[in-house]
Amino acid sequence: MELKTEFVLDMLTTDSVSVLQKKYFEFDGKRYYTENIRNAYLNDEEGRQSINDVLPEEYQNAVFAVWGDTPTVSTEAESA
Repeated sequence: MELKTEFVLDMLTTDSVSVLQKKYFEFDGKRYYTENIRNAYLNDEEGRQSINDVLPEEYQNAVFAVWGDTPTVSTEAESA
């Protein structure tokens, strides 16, 4: 049996997205879920790269349609 992954984009805003990966296999025409993995990504340089590395293209396109072409979150440490 082949293990497959279903992706769910949740709480997609201009600054972040939560991605649920649902691992499953099919047997006798039924879907059996084995594991759920949830990750959150910020719209910063690191988050944008992670989205490119983790998500299939159609999901990347959906995220970047909302996020636009440039990061909206800065991860630089603020000066005191």
